[in-house]
Amino acid sequence: MDKNLTLALIGGGNMANALASGLIGRRCAAANVHVIDPGDDTRLRWDALGTTTASAPDKRLAQCHVWFFAVKPQIMSQVVQQCRAWLRPDTLVISIAAGIPGQAIARWLGTADAPYERIVRCMPNTPALIASGMTGMMALDAVSTADRLLAEELLQAVGDILWVPDDAAIDAVTAVSGSGPAYVFLFLEALIEAGIHQGLSADQARQLALTTFHGATQLASLSPDSPAVLRERVTSKGGTTAAALEVFQRHALKSTVDQAVAAATQRAAQLAKQYSDPVGS
Repeated sequence: MDKNLTLALIGGGNMANALASGLIGRRCAAANVHVIDPGDDTRLRWDALGTTTASAPDKRLAQCHVWFFAVKPQIMSQVVQQCRAWLRPDTLVISIAAGIPGQAIARWLGTADAPYERIVRCMPNTPALIASGMTGMMALDAVSTADRLLAEELLQAVGDILWVPDDAAIDAVTAVSGSGPAYVFLFLEALIEAGIHQGLSADQARQLALTTFHGATQLASLSPDSPAVLRERVTSKGGTTAAALEVFQRHALKSTVDQAVAAATQRAAQLAKQYSDPVGS
């Protein structure tokens, strides 16, 4: 544990809680974490963990080496500009706010002519809540190798990480892994309902679907073979699996997934434009 590492969590909701569960006691002390959130109940929960708290940005931010922004994109500009009075030249800013380009944050922390670019933008997903997340990460030019390594260490507290080159790639990450758990949950929901339609109880269908999905993803993760090869090994010509897959193919499952991910990517880009106008720069 690094006794000198100081963190600010600006926004104390679910993702901040996930980060804290992986960091406090392992990477830093609770007393070195400062949480800013307007919710009284939220602050009480953080107080119980031993962190310091505030309802709005305050001077304690100046003592924090790393700032995590974990707020809704609709208020990101306002919150960032409220914090910038306490920004130091060595502050590492990590944003886990969806849809906000790194350069927009850089303008809000600095100016249009002199943006503050020591910024890492991240897109985690909800399995981070059980330390099984997938986080896409990109860094602006002013982020040093040491900063990147520190950002990696912090985000690896809640799962795996993947560096990508720019905001456009983060939009694709958002569409695949950021939104991806919802696609998985939808398929599980459909598979469970289908099992019930075939005479299984709700509990039986749920156990079969969840365990099968977990086992299949584990196998795909550990196997050197592609998902396509693994699928072919399960599929006997004229068998039950082939009958089911023929229905998926007839209804263009792959094309549907491709269109869905493209729609999510496009929407991420639209949100980025909507919420990253240079207000206050």
